[in-house]
Amino acid sequence: MREFGYQRATDVAGAVALLGADPEARFLGGGTNLVDLMKSGVERPARLVDIRGLPLDGIESTPEGGLRIGATVTNGDLAAHPEVRRRYPALAQAVLAGASGQLRNMATVGGNLLQRTRCGYFTDVTRPCNKRVPGSGCPAVAGEHHNHAILGASGHCVAVHPSDMAVALTAFDATVHFETADGAGELPLAGFYLPVGDTPHRETALPPGALITAITLPPAPVAVNSRYRKVRERASYAFAIGSVAAALEVRDGVVREARLALGAVASRPWRAVAAERVLTGAPAGPGTYAAAADAELAAARPLPHNAYKRDLVRNLVVAVLTQLAEEDPR
Repeated sequence: MREFGYQRATDVAGAVALLGADPEARFLGGGTNLVDLMKSGVERPARLVDIRGLPLDGIESTPEGGLRIGATVTNGDLAAHPEVRRRYPALAQAVLAGASGQLRNMATVGGNLLQRTRCGYFTDVTRPCNKRVPGSGCPAVAGEHHNHAILGASGHCVAVHPSDMAVALTAFDATVHFETADGAGELPLAGFYLPVGDTPHRETALPPGALITAITLPPAPVAVNSRYRKVRERASYAFAIGSVAAALEVRDGVVREARLALGAVASRPWRAVAAERVLTGAPAGPGTYAAAADAELAAARPLPHNAYKRDLVRNLVVAVLTQLAEEDPR
């Protein structure tokens, strides 16, 4: 590990200034991803700017009826918050599906959004990786890729985004708020993560040196009836091989509103827009749910060893939507 400096930020403006003064510095929240990458040599910051003491650890209702979640709220506190559990249950379930209790009590909401892929080629500095060293190649395309992307990938990178939380936030149209030396800004989560294209090392649309300060969720009555379901290779403490965050409103046998996002299928949480179009206004039932999944997965381009994901995600979508239709409390 490279020797590094450490400094605690005392306010948001000061934190942004510290990073602006040192382009090799990184913000430190819980450190559950950054420190691991420092140990493996993927990340080599010259300085860590600790932001855990900043007043960004609150969860509050917005005047519009949504929620504002501070960037240093821990994943554990987010999942346990009564308003999150009541209004956006899929978000609480997604957070609880990730990592372990100990890690959730350290990891922050802002850091969770920025966590990097767990692709073995990315985390092994002895191997080429376009995400780590642009232009060096993507050995996963012809190598080990059983848990890699089937949607939105390119020949330059087929890694998947690891976050469970971000999948649920994507389904509910979250907005990311940040601070830069030039002032405050915001990005819809739908535009926060960049497409892979030929620049997989450029992962988000955050301006250089920006500090995430909060995430807001707009009011979404449909989210009351929502679920997050994750399939993984062992019962706990494992990243998804496929996941679904869904919300559904059915009235008189017809789908009135649907929200759907997929995880572990692309380099970013995947909003299933095509599936939502098929669902809205259609008769509720397994046939419609399967048709919606098929519409979304028509664009899938699996590799030889991850084609199973197409059927896995299709079945997962049908199962989750069927459960939601049966359990709608309204």
